[in-house]
Amino acid sequence: MVGIFFILAAVTAIIGLKLYDPILNGQDYLIKGSEHANLVIIGAIMELILVASAIGTSTTMFPFLRKYNETIALWHVFFRFLEAVIITVGVISVLSLLTLSKEFVATGATNIAAFQASGTLLKAVHDWTFLLGPNFMLGINTMMYSYIFYKSKLVPRFIPIIGMTGAILVFVAAILEMFGVFPQISVWGGIMSLPVAANEMILAVWLIVRGFNESALASLPIKRRAVY
Repeated sequence: MVGIFFILAAVTAIIGLKLYDPILNGQDYLIKGSEHANLVIIGAIMELILVASAIGTSTTMFPFLRKYNETIALWHVFFRFLEAVIITVGVISVLSLLTLSKEFVATGATNIAAFQASGTLLKAVHDWTFLLGPNFMLGINTMMYSYIFYKSKLVPRFIPIIGMTGAILVFVAAILEMFGVFPQISVWGGIMSLPVAANEMILAVWLIVRGFNESALASLPIKRRAVY
């Protein structure tokens, strides 16, 4: 189930972002958004599935992670929920932008400046949620579960090593993007996000095919709260 949730989250995230293209990109988004309303709504549904899948990864991993460190396991669930909330705010901003687009078309494009100002604000909300959720919070979440996987040997150690490396890189990328060192959608941003994406897919396939290391799982202490 953990592996399936990881794959579902990745697939729906990519599809959702692609379906948002008419309303988030281009100068004529106020018109294109209304013209492609169904695609935008399907994109929003994809992201809501992403939200459910992200929560699913944390809750299904929790019974295993808590056997090694209950505190970090709880933090992981909490920050994953926070990531999901941030993504949901982004979905709301896109759907609000769609409403704005429909109103823009219905009123015959009067008072263009006001519509453009509102549209710019809603797009900015989505951009910031995209930065803080799937980048900033993702780095924190990935570091938490990867650390436990590394210490507990529930999966081969090369997987959490990729995970911790990816967590640091995507977190640093988010910080650099916040300060405007490079754009959110850029070559550098993509390169720094690759390891964390690879970690999730490798981990997902491993868990589906092999599962957790049963001998390592059996040897874990119960409800150990403070291992650093």
